[in-house]
Amino acid sequence: MRLGIVAGAFNPATRAHLALAGAAGALLDEVVFAIPRTFPHKPLEGASLERRVEMLRRASGHRVEITEGGLLIEIGREARRWRPEAEVYLVCGRDTAERIVGWNYEERDTLERMFEEFHLMVADRQGAYQPPDHLRARIHALAMPEDFDDVSSSEVRRRIAAGEPWEHLIPESIVELVRQTYAATNAHE
Repeated sequence: MRLGIVAGAFNPATRAHLALAGAAGALLDEVVFAIPRTFPHKPLEGASLERRVEMLRRASGHRVEITEGGLLIEIGREARRWRPEAEVYLVCGRDTAERIVGWNYEERDTLERMFEEFHLMVADRQGAYQPPDHLRARIHALAMPEDFDDVSSSEVRRRIAAGEPWEHLIPESIVELVRQTYAATNAHE
């Protein structure tokens, strides 16, 4: 059993998130979206946690889990409890892979221990990812069906705030929900 975990804030869910899950799903047995309750590197703002879960469920049809931990290693370990028999693949884009591998972990061997427990599946995002030689066996390239370099949650929020077209960046099934959610958020700022 190979389990893919697509973790993120999903503020809001985008076509890129769904394409990432779809590409991973073509290679793995199951893909789950994971939304951390808290993040170690950014505050939770914008849509509520409950609204993010609702958006993902409407848009994807995939299982959505809320995790207590916000670091990928914590998310991966929680996923092991959902499916103890599974080999876990953390699915992400190049930018996230670079953050994971380049993170300044408190303990020197944290990264190596993490890659003993999990695989990383990486999609090109504004360039291809070249894993370090010593981790190459646990980091796998993920081909995407099209270029999603300019599709991001932050771009959706920026466009909404600027009054620019944004609907094409998200799944059609959540356009009205996103409109309601972020129009209300912008009204309070």
